Amino acid sequence: MENNNLIQLAQFCQLHNIDTAFIFALQEYELVEIVVIENNPYFPQEQLPEVEKMLRLHYELNINLEGIDAIATLLKRINTLEQELIATKNKLRVFEPD
Repeated sequence: MENNNLIQLAQFCQLHNIDTAFIFALQEYELVEIVVIENNPYFPQEQLPEVEKMLRLHYELNINLEGIDAIATLLKRINTLEQELIATKNKLRVFEPD
């Protein structure tokens, strides 16, 4: 993983005016991956939308970490089911008359 695809945790937390402990707590629930390079924690840039979503759930809607974990699990399940539905619809198109 290249450094230019990483977001420094301290800068992100300072920009959003939050404590780094929140992001480390997300890591404990395996909701975010933290990479440590030269004693500086980072998270992958592709996780930014999810981290910001969890940030809003916690600070704006007062949802605790257990709730965020449940929501994230359900959203992943919905996404998987949507992908399966699309694949099934594509397979069924073979049988549709032209």
